[in-house]
Amino acid sequence: MYALVEIKGKQYKAVKGSVLKVDRYDAAVGGSLEFDTVLLVSDENETKVGAPYVAGAKVTATIGETVKDKKVIVFKKKRRKGYKKTQGHRQKYTLLTVEDIKL
Repeated sequence: MYALVEIKGKQYKAVKGSVLKVDRYDAAVGGSLEFDTVLLVSDENETKVGAPYVAGAKVTATIGETVKDKKVIVFKKKRRKGYKKTQGHRQKYTLLTVEDIKL
């Protein structure tokens, strides 16, 4: 069984026991989150599609650690003007472990 769930404006495929890398949450490690913005639920027999969300469906997840992604280098240059600028950015993510999918 799997579900497509919307978390912070982005869509993720949630399977029981899987780990989702979502944008950072300011919450304690080991806490529990419940998402009711489920777009689709599918199992072996049937598929339920919401309009926009499936009524009564919920995904429960446990909050894991906060990690940083790889560094992204932003380099700007204007030729013949002597202008160069380098910036770096590392996005922070929270790891969520999917505990249960309920219909």
